[in-house]
Amino acid sequence: MDRSQVTRWLEAYVAAWKSGERDEIRELFGEDVRYRYHPWDEPLVGRDAVADSWLEEPDPPGSFEARYECFAVEGDSAVAVGASTYRKADGTVSRVYDNVFLLRFDADGRCSDFTEWFMERPR
Repeated sequence: MDRSQVTRWLEAYVAAWKSGERDEIRELFGEDVRYRYHPWDEPLVGRDAVADSWLEEPDPPGSFEARYECFAVEGDSAVAVGASTYRKADGTVSRVYDNVFLLRFDADGRCSDFTEWFMERPR
């Protein structure tokens, strides 16, 4: 992987999150991906499990913005940083999270291991 490939993957990640389309979510991840919302979690295993989880309680369309960028990449591993901003129905910011993703990719450019760290900004 290189920085531009990771950037494209991150853009596809946000697009899939916004669309809520199962096939878009699945396409991001390898068949046997290990996915953790927190570093201490037992991982979800498999792209269907990830898609099921994402679609269990989806964020309403237009309720958030997300921007992530590749911080570092070496071989099949990358670190991404960014922020997720959630808005109330009136458009005001309700909360902002700073995020760090640890990513590992397979030979097809799909994520095979995903671990997220996030922290809500003080208001």
